[in-house]
Amino acid sequence: MRVFIDTATLPEIREACSWGIVDGLTTNPSLIRRAVEGRDGVDMEAHLEEICRIVPGPVSLEVGSLTSHEMVAEAVGLHDRFNPVSGNVVIKIPVSTRTGDEEPDFEGLKAIAQLARRGIPVNATLVMSSEQALLCAKAGATYVSPFMGRVDDYAASHADTADAECVPAGERLLSNIAEIFRTYAFDCAVIAASVRHVAHVRDAALAGADIATIPFPVLVEMTRHPKTSEGVRRFVEDLVPSYSKLLEMLSAR
Repeated sequence: MRVFIDTATLPEIREACSWGIVDGLTTNPSLIRRAVEGRDGVDMEAHLEEICRIVPGPVSLEVGSLTSHEMVAEAVGLHDRFNPVSGNVVIKIPVSTRTGDEEPDFEGLKAIAQLARRGIPVNATLVMSSEQALLCAKAGATYVSPFMGRVDDYAASHADTADAECVPAGERLLSNIAEIFRTYAFDCAVIAASVRHVAHVRDAALAGADIATIPFPVLVEMTRHPKTSEGVRRFVEDLVPSYSKLLEMLSAR
């Protein structure tokens, strides 16, 4: 399973990339706001350019509008501006832009299809069901991002529903999408998103997700275990002077 980092904060990106485990990155308007909030005079173009340079793989940048025409225009603008930096820009498009009863459901799919025809890779975001994922893959998305944490929340709040299939937990959703994509040989990768804790990463891997996009604090937590810390302390305590001196001598060569 590939690992993307889910952040727009430069120090987090640099640190995680230095570990040699980062395959890509996802951003969204909330993450960008968190990265630049409280910093006066942030040059957003320079900030996004730096992200594209640092990350050794796909970088998802999200549009902000809600109609297909506007989303496509923003997507083309983002791709034309930032993809030349490292050739790694992917555009995030929500599967649906419906916010109430009055808006149409189909703007996201229209935008995905138009961008796919232009050869611009799309990460279909805010996917909450296998049906939505299927439509995104059919429209030409390169990636779909099911939101594990939010689906878990929805399932928990509807635990008394008669139809359990309407409220699948995050792991089950990922597994269903992965199986559908295998069955019909869709050339579309599944990104486990809305990852909130280490167990989500494990569940995503077990469910067959191609990628998990992981917040920096969760990546840090993945490196830790009390018995690992205990073992390191024991090994350090057991270093005999002659072995310690040998290591010092060899490292100085």
